[in-house]
Amino acid sequence: QVQLVESGGGLVQAGGSLRLSCAASGIIFSMCTMGWYRQAPGKQRELVATIASGGSTNYADSVKGRFTISRDNAKNTVYLQMNSLKAEDTAVYYCNADRWTLVQRYIYWGQGTQVTVSS
Repeated sequence: QVQLVESGGGLVQAGGSLRLSCAASGIIFSMCTMGWYRQAPGKQRELVATIASGGSTNYADSVKGRFTISRDNAKNTVYLQMNSLKAEDTAVYYCNADRWTLVQRYIYWGQGTQVTVSS
């Protein structure tokens, strides 16, 4: 059974930092592109950052220079370091695992963790 368990969310003041973690099980973690997405109230879920199995990263323009995604394949964990947080970063943050095989694509989601930034 695949599980993605996020942690590290909470309430922080604008300008502060948080580090999100996502521990994965039941998947071949090292072969997955891992990502963080977020969904604010009344808005669609949006990409925050992804990190491929080889380590290449991709960021939404809104978080470039402030957020850093990383992964530890030995621990089956992906991280999101969030600095200089703004009120508009308030959202539920979801961990995502994405893997392609020759015949099928597998996508998994965590349950989400709330991040609230007070201005």
